[in-house]
Order: sequence, then C-alpha cells, then structure tokens
Amino acid sequence: MKLNQLSGKHGATKDRRRVGRGKGSGTGKTSGHGQKGQKSRSGVAIGGFEGGQMPLHMRLPKRGFNNNFRKNYQELTLARLQQAIDAGRIDADAPVTALALKQAGVIRRVGDGVRLLGGGELKAKVTIEVAGATRTAAAAVEKAGGALVVPEKKAPAKFGKRQQRRVDAREKREARAAAAGEASA
Repeated sequence: MKLNQLSGKHGATKDRRRVGRGKGSGTGKTSGHGQKGQKSRSGVAIGGFEGGQMPLHMRLPKRGFNNNFRKNYQELTLARLQQAIDAGRIDADAPVTALALKQAGVIRRVGDGVRLLGGGELKAKVTIEVAGATRTAAAAVEKAGGALVVPEKKAPAKFGKRQQRRVDAREKREARAAAAGEASA
C-alpha cells in the first residue's frame, strides 16, 4: 500500500458547502445570507445593539459586588472522607492532603485548598492537612484520635494590596510546583 492509495472510510469526510454557485445549488445568489443590509455582510458583531437606543443591559440597575480575590475552597464532609477511607482509596496511615484527595478522586480540583465540614462521622484515626475546618469537623477529628493541621493565618501586610497579591501569587506558584514535584516522585 502506498500513501496515494490511502483514503478515509466512506462517509468519514464531508465536502464543505460551496456557496454562490448558481440557483440549482440551493445556496446561489445571496449564498444563504438572505437579502441586503448589515447582517448579509461578513464581520457583523451586533449582539445587544438596539439601533443606537440605550441597550437593555445598560438600562438595568447594577447590584451587588463580585470579589475578584475571593478564595475558592473545595468543601469536603467527614462522611465523604470516611467513605473514601472505607473504600481503600485513601490511606489512613499517611497524612491526608489536598493532592492525595484529588488523586483519590474525592475532590475534583484543589483550588485554594480544602475546607473540612462536619457533616457525618469520622471513625478512622487520620492526620488531615487542610486550608480550613469548621469547629464541628475539628472536634470530630480530635474525637476519633486524629490530628488536624491548618496553616496559621498571615499577619496583615506592611505594604499595598498589589504587592501583597504578587507575594501571595508567588507563594501559591511555589506551593503548586512543590506539590507537582511530590506527585511526580
């Protein structure tokens, strides 16, 4: 067999639509664009344009506030953690970290860390390293004989917000790089 003898399976490829090739094609003359005006031309980006009238999205009042710098924590209940330990997806002897939870399929993504919630009961004695935990979750872990490792909160910055964000971003990158190094090892 030679390269020029190769062909795709019948019906695997479809010819592109050739517009403007006469009446008989069904897409002749106006090429499926109807007739006249801006919308029959290419490069139209009308979207919410209302002919110069103030568009609806600008007439409606704006409410609320979206914080661009909020933390996105992954929530994990004690019941879900115990379920994963019982199924053997998580080793109870090793410390339970966000990376271990992700690899076990307990959480979908790490984000800014894991926050432990108190829904359910924990029977296993485990050491859990999380970004935060509720009081009930912390009490349940202590009751089961385990330990909860939560990072200390940082002191307020001595410089502006922009510099602090840069420092935080750098620390986050370094932490991710270290986590990726652990995963590959």
